[in-house]
Amino acid sequence: MSRRYSRNLFRVYWWVVVLAVVLVLRVLYSSQHVPAQEALAEGRHRVARVVDGDTLKLVTGQRIRLQGVDTPETVRPDYPVEPWGPEATAFTKQFVDQADGEVTLTFGTERLDAYGRHLAFVWRDDVLLNEELVRAGLARARLGYRYSGTMKRRLADAQEEARAAGLGIWSDAIPGATASD
Repeated sequence: MSRRYSRNLFRVYWWVVVLAVVLVLRVLYSSQHVPAQEALAEGRHRVARVVDGDTLKLVTGQRIRLQGVDTPETVRPDYPVEPWGPEATAFTKQFVDQADGEVTLTFGTERLDAYGRHLAFVWRDDVLLNEELVRAGLARARLGYRYSGTMKRRLADAQEEARAAGLGIWSDAIPGATASD
């Protein structure tokens, strides 16, 4: 085999390896990349269903994640239902039902989470679901994200009220447990 032939063969192999690496990286990136979501305007929207305490699905198919709060898990795959999770989900369902299935959405600086859900403040008239979940002790305030200081103060104050009153997640009680448990 001539020296020139082996050098050309080396170049071909080298380009094949580079191309393979680029293709693998592109596949990995596209599988982790959250697809761009259609813009969602502030205002009134109809809720198709309550997924869990802090997630809604609109009739348009878009998912809404309540900004600034985190409720105990109820539907996370391969994860047990957490105490107070079903109560948080029931609270959110009742809120949406009292709004006849139509809520008003407002947004902070961050519009989407890592899963492509819209981050929103959810209102029924002048009542803020995010705040009421925290005030009832059914959610923790998440203050480390980018949204207004006014909203952060509202959520922090509601959390302090719930904690001081020993409500929900701030209580020693385990929902559904009886005295004999």
